[in-house]
Amino acid sequence: MSTPSGIFRGTRALFAAARSATPIPKANISPSSKKPAGTAAASSKSAKSSKGKKNLPSGIMRTIPVSAALQSVVGAPEISRVDAVKKIWEYIKLHNLQNPSDKREIFCDAKLKKLFNGKDKVGFLEIAKLLSPHFVKTD
Repeated sequence: MSTPSGIFRGTRALFAAARSATPIPKANISPSSKKPAGTAAASSKSAKSSKGKKNLPSGIMRTIPVSAALQSVVGAPEISRVDAVKKIWEYIKLHNLQNPSDKREIFCDAKLKKLFNGKDKVGFLEIAKLLSPHFVKTD
């Protein structure tokens, strides 16, 4: 014996389409229930004031001055943390510094050894942590 849910399985989409096709009677709206004209003007003023402010990037998206060692790899005096990690990965891929048998491991050449405290091998999760001291504190 089948259950009621088994009988109507798959018909939910059909019922939804039929429900949206039926017209919904509009309720009579009295003039007293309409919004006063002053609220629209107030909302447009708040929209204008928010447009005047420029949303500057913050956190890891903010550009920060970098050390000379990091600057030699990324090629910019100021860069965001996200872009710095991207540039490091571009450098790693360009110079084929990933371990072929374990892609999570990176072999360091002379430039990367300066960045990564003289280590010969670095794990890919360590990159962001090891780059942190190369961002100059401006606060």
